[in-house]
Amino acid sequence: MPKHAGLPPGTLVMLILRVLRPAPLHGYAIAQRIRQLSSEQLSVEEGSLYPALQKLLVNGWVKADWTTSESGREVRSYKITAKGLKQLDAERDDYQRMAAAIAAILGSA
Repeated sequence: MPKHAGLPPGTLVMLILRVLRPAPLHGYAIAQRIRQLSSEQLSVEEGSLYPALQKLLVNGWVKADWTTSESGREVRSYKITAKGLKQLDAERDDYQRMAAAIAAILGSA
């Protein structure tokens, strides 16, 4: 069981875009990849994942196509777009700036 079942506020879009960067994935695989890459520390619930994916589609940051999964089921597979890659860079820069600012405060006397 992960120590932290949720995600830090404002990071879900960034994490989804990041895991889609190498290759398209379907929703369940996105959640599993986030969990795997975080060494089982982060998990994404369906109630958060699918609304976030819809937001990414509406903004043009991902495209979706119907494909067949390894188990033979029809699934919606998501692929990051060029616009999504730019958004990922922006989200990562914002996150790193905020993390550095918080670290500075926590490290101060």
